[in-house]
Amino acid sequence: MQQGTRRHRLLVGLSVALILVVALSGPNAAKPDLRSGWPLDGLLPFTLSSALVTGLLWVAYAVAAVAMALALWRPVPALGRRTPWVLGGLGLLAVLAAPIGSADHVNYAAYGRILWLGGDPWTASPADFAGGSDPITSAVEEPWRTEPSVYGPLASLIQAGAAAIGGTHLRLVVLAWQVVVVAAWLLVRWCLRRLVDEENAGRVDVLWTLNPLVFAVGVLGAHVDVLAIALVLTACVGVGRSAGPAWSLVAGGLVAAATSVKFTYAVALLALLLAGRGVRRALWLLAGWGAVLVVLHLWTGGHVYDQVGRSRRAVSLATPWRLLLEWSRTSSVEVSTMRSIITVAAGVAMIGLAVLIWRATRPLGGREPSERQGSLGLARRAAWITLVLTAAYGLLAPYTLPWYDLVAWGLLPLVVPSVLDGILLARLTLIAAAYVPGRVIGMTPGVEALTLGLRREVTPWLQLGLWVVAVTLLLHTTHRRGRISDDDGPDGWGHPPAPRRRAR
Repeated sequence: MQQGTRRHRLLVGLSVALILVVALSGPNAAKPDLRSGWPLDGLLPFTLSSALVTGLLWVAYAVAAVAMALALWRPVPALGRRTPWVLGGLGLLAVLAAPIGSADHVNYAAYGRILWLGGDPWTASPADFAGGSDPITSAVEEPWRTEPSVYGPLASLIQAGAAAIGGTHLRLVVLAWQVVVVAAWLLVRWCLRRLVDEENAGRVDVLWTLNPLVFAVGVLGAHVDVLAIALVLTACVGVGRSAGPAWSLVAGGLVAAATSVKFTYAVALLALLLAGRGVRRALWLLAGWGAVLVVLHLWTGGHVYDQVGRSRRAVSLATPWRLLLEWSRTSSVEVSTMRSIITVAAGVAMIGLAVLIWRATRPLGGREPSERQGSLGLARRAAWITLVLTAAYGLLAPYTLPWYDLVAWGLLPLVVPSVLDGILLARLTLIAAAYVPGRVIGMTPGVEALTLGLRREVTPWLQLGLWVVAVTLLLHTTHRRGRISDDDGPDGWGHPPAPRRRAR
């Protein structure tokens, strides 16, 4: 093993170990009490203070960023024969550890419980259900106690299945959901290995499997986004098998399933349509997508997205857009007007950034599917377009949280190494650190002031700086691409391209 690879994996191991100390200890500021009294609430026989939890996670994320930076600059081989042991060990630990980084998994349990008992999670809030006395829904924490579900029909069905398994035992409900998330995490890796060649297999393990930030935020966080990205990539695998009607129909249905987990993943349908290969294929994709959505919404009704519509103008604390919103509170501009301005400005900026990312990156095998690549090239192109759109959204969205970046990291291994790798690494590190420890309760006043100060006063400016750096790097790369043939090789980090030869 090369020295760089050894250092990378030692740092990955250190980062994951620090994160697991938080995840396997007792209930703390990063993980709510799941009310079971089981050993599964904390396999390590101690409870960490909110200050220690915060410090450990900040150090773990910093170490992870260094480890990832080393791997981005030097190619790292795939896991090889160690794969079953690594995947099995990490997956088992992820299930045994109570989720960290937020209390969203308790929300999932509550919405599933409401649906399982015959309620409507899209209109009934956890605080209102069963008079507030239900053993599962009463565990939901602020600020989500009075909020109905924002998740789609399929996510809610799976959450209801977890509720059926766990019954009145919150830890069991969460455990059943964790199994789904870990299975989805493994499915993402399986899909990626179907879509990349052996030469680039190492990127799958560096960017997804052994990425401590993805593991902490997505898998240990037990977020629904891991399931959605697994469905999107499964759709890409289907397209990669054949561009014929049957697989196009299946791919459309799988994207509909992802949309029915979280509405924003409908962007994958647009990517599949833009990837090419004719009108008939597009019609089959739309037929598969529409059929699944019609079936699900005949059952649930169209009101499942009402909550998404109500929250469309929200602005989270750690984004640069928040600076504008706070400024409007002390100016003559109405806050509601500023929210509208931010929504429009963000949309326009996303389009511009997506164009820059599109011009500065390319999928494995080239921008256009060749005859030799066949359907595989089509699948890679669809994944690339999805990455372009979701990366621009993640970087510039007014309301954004760490797990919103997971879709980009799930697709990044299918793209040639470029400056986008480093941009997304900086973005995920900043946003993950900003939301440590991850809950709004369970902290001492000093820790709350420190972490909230980082989130509100520091991170927006750091992200603003990242925007400037990102645009500069993407413009520079785009300028170089104008002088370099697309067939000369990667034009970002890794292997530099050869200069184009002049005709004599």
